[in-house]
Amino acid sequence: VSMICSRPQLSISFCFSPAQFGRTEVIDNTLNPDFVRKFVLDYFFEEKQNLRFDVYNVDSRSSNISKHDFLGQTFCTLGEIIGSTGNPFLVFYRSNEDGTFTICHKTEVVKNTLNPVWQPFTIPVRALCNGDYDRTVKVDVYDWDRDGSHDFIGEFTTSYRELSRGQSQFNVYEVLNPKKKGKKKKYINSGTVSVVLSLSSCQLCHNFDLAKLRLANGNPSQPTSLHYMNPYQMNTYAMALKAVGEIIQDYDSDKLFPAYGFGAKLPPDGKISHAFPLNSDTENPNCVGIEGVLEAYFQSLRTVQLYGPTNFAPVINQVARSAADVTDGSQYFVLLMITDGVISDMVQTKEAVVNAASLPMSVIIVGVGPAEFDAMEELDGDEVRVSFRGRIAERDIVQFVPFRDYIDRSGNQVLSMARLAKDVLAEIPDQLLSYMKSRGIEPRPALETTPTPARYMRI
Repeated sequence: VSMICSRPQLSISFCFSPAQFGRTEVIDNTLNPDFVRKFVLDYFFEEKQNLRFDVYNVDSRSSNISKHDFLGQTFCTLGEIIGSTGNPFLVFYRSNEDGTFTICHKTEVVKNTLNPVWQPFTIPVRALCNGDYDRTVKVDVYDWDRDGSHDFIGEFTTSYRELSRGQSQFNVYEVLNPKKKGKKKKYINSGTVSVVLSLSSCQLCHNFDLAKLRLANGNPSQPTSLHYMNPYQMNTYAMALKAVGEIIQDYDSDKLFPAYGFGAKLPPDGKISHAFPLNSDTENPNCVGIEGVLEAYFQSLRTVQLYGPTNFAPVINQVARSAADVTDGSQYFVLLMITDGVISDMVQTKEAVVNAASLPMSVIIVGVGPAEFDAMEELDGDEVRVSFRGRIAERDIVQFVPFRDYIDRSGNQVLSMARLAKDVLAEIPDQLLSYMKSRGIEPRPALETTPTPARYMRI
């Protein structure tokens, strides 16, 4: 995509590289334009759609973009925009007798999330309302920026008496932006904030999470191995992880991915494990971003001894336990498993898949290497739904693909990864929708946002 800005005239053009997609209107005499022209793009969840934004200063009537002053550019993917996150914080104000407001508390910044949960904090009643339980308390919501020019999201008002009612519908507040409310007839709000008051603290909660990614690996460690760490190119495990992970991470609010391996002897005593954290941290198996998962994967190859049998059920059940805790539609879990095709606990795995089919989760299995994948095909219920002891899976939640079918013959790894990701992720949107519909979970109404990117819109 590409953007255009100008002084004293501003314009923005959006274009898919290498072809231009479109341009915004030109806005005169402002350094802070609020562009209103909308663009309709074809969005594909399973593809990485790169965009470029070019910024120009429009100083003539020429339609030739090269005739205008180029100011700069930035890049992102369409997935990043769809799953965009913010850095929100709150400022609490006590109202004064003269109608002014005085700051009495500022929360910490919760970074990279659409739905923050702030740490509990304490405000003395005297500081909050000077002992007057009906005195107005104003709360401003901001999106933190590194340069200090924090973006105003909106505000709401309450009182100590309202807060003291406890956790109820009275403690969910609409965040309103007066400027946007005055400009747009269809404006509803810029989000909601829930406040929970205790005798000693005030906690604010607003949760959202979409994708959790886990990795499982297979066998050996020689140059002929599928796990071989070639200094010049990625092995097939790393390619599969990067291909799928780079797309799906755009929809994870915190970019923290618990990554596990299965089928290995662990140091120091050689204990066999079928679900061990790749980063060796049993208390916190999360890796930062897909690059963090790759780093943990390569590090684990240096420290563990890959060893059979290869059991799928423990990892599937582990993700299912997490999914079972959040069935209200606010989170959806995606388990990525990468394997050489040897599965030792087929009966238990079928049971795990049947149980997981009633939960908000999907399972992606990528087969690597030349093995026969008949067992994997059985788990992928496209033709016949998986069953266990007469119980049929409520939904088809497993998608299996053999990586070898997507390898580019010329050796182009980027093309191979793009082909794999497109096919393996294609069923996720329908699987997510099938769960929501089966539970009668309706989409939340789209919420208006500030002129800055959509940071408080619920998905």
